[in-house]
Amino acid sequence: MQPADLERLRIPSDPRLHPDGHRVAFVVSRMEFEADRYHRSIHLWDGDAVRRFTAGPGDTSPRWAPDGTRLAFLRKAADDQGAQVAVMASDGGEPETVTSFDLGVRQVEWSPDGTRLAVIAVSWAPGWEDLDDDERRRRPRRIVRHRYRFDNQGWLHDRLAHLWIVDPEGEEEPVDLTPGPFHVEAFAWSPDGTRLAYLSDRDERQIASGTQVWEVPVDGGGATEVAPRAYWALPTYRPDGVLHLVGTGTSDWPRLHGLWRRDGDDWTNLTGHLDRSLISLAAGPPRVEWDGDVAYTGLEDAGRFGLIRVRPDGTTDLVVDGERVVTGFDHREGVTVATISEATMPGELYRIDGAETPLTSFGTGGVDFVRPEHFRVVSDGVDIDAWVCLPPGDDRVPVLVNIHGGPASQYGFGFFDEFQVYAGAGFGVVACNPRGSSGRGEDFLRAVVGDGWGQVDRDDVDRVIDEALERFPRLDPERIGVMGGSYGGFLTAWLIAHEGRFSSAVVERALLSFPSFAGTADIGTTFPDHYLQVGYPDGWERWWEKSPLSVAHRITTPTLIVHSENDFRCPIEQAEQLFTALVRNGTEVEMIRFPDEGHELSRSGKPRHRLERFEAILAWHRTHLVS
Repeated sequence: MQPADLERLRIPSDPRLHPDGHRVAFVVSRMEFEADRYHRSIHLWDGDAVRRFTAGPGDTSPRWAPDGTRLAFLRKAADDQGAQVAVMASDGGEPETVTSFDLGVRQVEWSPDGTRLAVIAVSWAPGWEDLDDDERRRRPRRIVRHRYRFDNQGWLHDRLAHLWIVDPEGEEEPVDLTPGPFHVEAFAWSPDGTRLAYLSDRDERQIASGTQVWEVPVDGGGATEVAPRAYWALPTYRPDGVLHLVGTGTSDWPRLHGLWRRDGDDWTNLTGHLDRSLISLAAGPPRVEWDGDVAYTGLEDAGRFGLIRVRPDGTTDLVVDGERVVTGFDHREGVTVATISEATMPGELYRIDGAETPLTSFGTGGVDFVRPEHFRVVSDGVDIDAWVCLPPGDDRVPVLVNIHGGPASQYGFGFFDEFQVYAGAGFGVVACNPRGSSGRGEDFLRAVVGDGWGQVDRDDVDRVIDEALERFPRLDPERIGVMGGSYGGFLTAWLIAHEGRFSSAVVERALLSFPSFAGTADIGTTFPDHYLQVGYPDGWERWWEKSPLSVAHRITTPTLIVHSENDFRCPIEQAEQLFTALVRNGTEVEMIRFPDEGHELSRSGKPRHRLERFEAILAWHRTHLVS
């Protein structure tokens, strides 16, 4: 695979079963380098074949009306405009746009009776709504809460994401159910349609850990807090009206996400005994669907992300298993549809009703992929999942050690363009899920908390490199590069400061100085405190000693620093400090800054920027590992 081959891939996602149990609406995404955009359109499996159902280029979130007569979806007309709700007949035809919110709509769901839509929509905050674009850019930003910007959302101080009721005919004015200065993140309808549960953090200073869960009557009235503050990701109602939540149940981090049931004033974790998480940063957004009192949801496990059934007593069984990743699903009365990715398959749509039947054949776009080889390494008595991806041939190849972000994330058995591009360029890719990763239980997840940060994870990566070199003689021990983004960028910089085995490094969107990160990052008031177990104002010494910048004077490895100028998760000052330190060292270093991009550049940045990023990384490693 070459970087330009990204344009040839067709990726399905967000499947939704029609009430007839046969038809399926889903999103198909592809890149367009010349237009520098993602083209997204809704496709339909009509029971016999797949056809494109909407024209795009920015159509997402298909949602069938309960009676099956209409389809609502989000339509984004241009990259610089927010998406609006469109509604069309389920048999096809011209969609009608029924909303006109200032900054667009993020989520849409039909009411149970199909007479209303609930949406999360973004509007200008008071004092900003009547300004023109030039004045908004000129005006000083008055900040009164800490969460005034957030990665992948942008500036928040001048806008509000609220929960609204919308008329699907577009005739009545929308009704704001959550007025006030706070944002709404996710919601669910109660089965009787009388109320909505939603997530919203109403901490006045916006520095508390986790978020809150609220219920609000649809026909008027104030919201009521219904769960303790925790890291909640999704509310969902059982058909009998019992509220459930996907989340950690605690405001501590990192913890596993389980399915929690409301039992009066108490909450019961139905899946805590699994010692696995129901969501994965490597898969699609969290999801729960109901079949009577049985919940269908995802399960992350050692590089896999499958589907399970959860009964009221907490017993579970697998619906989708195996060495693959479910990226989206829906379930209705005994029928499941899912988009599934495998190591050499970017994604296909399947129907699962006893048998498993593929409904699409997007394939590889004519691109030849390399299948990674999975193995496990024992490090300090703990199993570490690892993969090696070798290019075709018999010659010795330079090595690229890849380290994922998080650290509460995982590499796995799904398709990953990074591995394919690097193998396609002739490198042998080595990757693993060191302690601190998700997918192996809570003790494994929390092994890097406190003293373990930068120690046990480093030990695991070193152990995997040694084992990979022994198992795969084509890997050249004299030509090893290392790279990673976010937390992976931290560990890359940490490794090259402590070891001399690497001939090349790429430090991308990295956390490099905890003291400045704590004051500039969108999660700076919580992340250092949780992982290093010490906070403001007592944490400065501990924060500094666990920062790569504190040992950057030792770095001699030629290093490319890649960062986005609008990264609010790891602000660009992190990259600037490392760049200056390495210049002072006399270390060979370059910094590439991507304008108008955030922390998610490598996954959802502008297509041309993603292409240029790959080209820069490959050129750097070729210079130091091949030439």
